[in-house]
Amino acid sequence: MEKILISRCLLGHRVRYDGGAHGPFDQLAVWQAEGRVVALCPEVAGGLPTPRPPAEIPGGQGAQVLDGQALVLTQAGEDVSAPFISGAQQALALVQQHGIRLAVLKSRSPSCGNLETYDGSFSGEKVRGQGVTAALLSRAGVQVFNEEQLAAALEALQALERGRSA
Repeated sequence: MEKILISRCLLGHRVRYDGGAHGPFDQLAVWQAEGRVVALCPEVAGGLPTPRPPAEIPGGQGAQVLDGQALVLTQAGEDVSAPFISGAQQALALVQQHGIRLAVLKSRSPSCGNLETYDGSFSGEKVRGQGVTAALLSRAGVQVFNEEQLAAALEALQALERGRSA
């Protein structure tokens, strides 16, 4: 059975930067009941507290953070890149440990955003790009979806399982 890495906040865990959570999402509950879910909040895993100051990537590109070309900064200018990278590395370790090929991560997050993130100005402006964890998992060949793409994630899961049983 395929396992799926899922952001803890999408499972109702109060780990968001503001101490909040998201959900419930019916599809995630189904996968949880089936024993597919491997849950992780990369920011908490990387050592950041809950709640914590909001953070953004100037330029919005997690891949640049991984390559040492950009930083993850709080609004006060504190560099929190190291915990973001550590959390991404822990996510990758879970992916490798469990043979995970799919992830459902929180949209627009500086860790987990898969299509867009905030631009680093703390103005609500978004740019196309990935968060640090999403970028690292994508590099490793993991298909990364967000909570607004659950139907597509389900289709991808079904395709993977068809391929495995063929």
